[in-house]
Amino acid sequence: MTHDFDRIIERANTHALKWDGRESNFGTQDVLPLWVADMDFAAPPAVARALAARAAHPIYGYTRHPHSLFEAIAAWMRTRHDWAIEADWVLWAPGVVPSLYAVVQTFCEAGDGVIIQPPVYPPFFSAITSSGRRVVENPLIHEAGGYRLDLEHLEHCAREARLLLLCSPHNPVGRVWAEEELVAILDIARRHDLLVVSDEIHHDLVYPGHRHIPLAALADAHEVITLAAPSKTFNIAGLGLSALVVPDARHRAALRRSFAQLSLTASNPFSIAACEAAYRHGGPWLDDLLAYLAATRDYAQDFSAQRLHGIEAVAPQGTCLLWLDCRGMDKSDAELQDFFVHRARVGLSPGATFGQAGSGFMRLNLGAPRAIVRTALERVEAALRG
Repeated sequence: MTHDFDRIIERANTHALKWDGRESNFGTQDVLPLWVADMDFAAPPAVARALAARAAHPIYGYTRHPHSLFEAIAAWMRTRHDWAIEADWVLWAPGVVPSLYAVVQTFCEAGDGVIIQPPVYPPFFSAITSSGRRVVENPLIHEAGGYRLDLEHLEHCAREARLLLLCSPHNPVGRVWAEEELVAILDIARRHDLLVVSDEIHHDLVYPGHRHIPLAALADAHEVITLAAPSKTFNIAGLGLSALVVPDARHRAALRRSFAQLSLTASNPFSIAACEAAYRHGGPWLDDLLAYLAATRDYAQDFSAQRLHGIEAVAPQGTCLLWLDCRGMDKSDAELQDFFVHRARVGLSPGATFGQAGSGFMRLNLGAPRAIVRTALERVEAALRG
């Protein structure tokens, strides 16, 4: 491994949400923050070089999206995911979350049903409720060893919905959906004229033994809109750039109208420089990162199984996130939050924020030097012994 992921980089007082938001989020600075899903690793060296080179030019005005940016993301999708995309399919946006909001508002009217599969990333809920659309829950089935889709219930839900928001790989439970599961989702969507929006922001963070398959690679052009970004892959979420891959021309035209109404643009010269550099030159860095994350995941799994009595770690197949089943602690969600913040002094994401299906769980971000993850787990162990 040529990149040093054990290096601890001080992020406090850099306006980092993860670190400088501790007081507002947890009510105290005295927590080790492993909550929001960005990583405490330096971005790929190629990204730093590209940003420095762009900063050296002293004018930072409105910026167009060059064709070379599309070429970079298209080459990445082709080589990493065996998915061929075309230039006119891509719309650029300042992030996946704004894209979720825009898609829901574009393709659904007030009162229309939108399917989500909780426990799931909180903006999946708010993208629906904030605009007067209706949440249709198709909860994942939790069983020994992990989660699976409830396809029979999804068929029922599809009868009363216009849209399915799919999280692939799934945040927070870490599932990487298998091809047969994705094909089943598409079959249901076809039967019920359901548009599927697949949030694939974690698509590059997949562990050995599993493979991410872009849903659109299995679909007809009109069936799927894919949301992708370099942010989780290369730890550049603060730069704000994402891609909507929209093969259907009518869907693209509708989204362009919505973007114009919302003035939703993505013309940051630094995000463009960083994104292109990451996709062109970040592959070796990502390979090293995945090896490091896999070792950290295995360490955390073993630690949890042997030393965190009452807590069961759900083994993630992808993402840098670890979903902790804390129901064995026999605490309410408020009591769980109090335990982790004030007794263990660890700042995690409460499972209840991912929907009712997340009640009794906590989400831990593994994307940090292993010494930090080790310290956090040891704090939890000490608090359990109390």
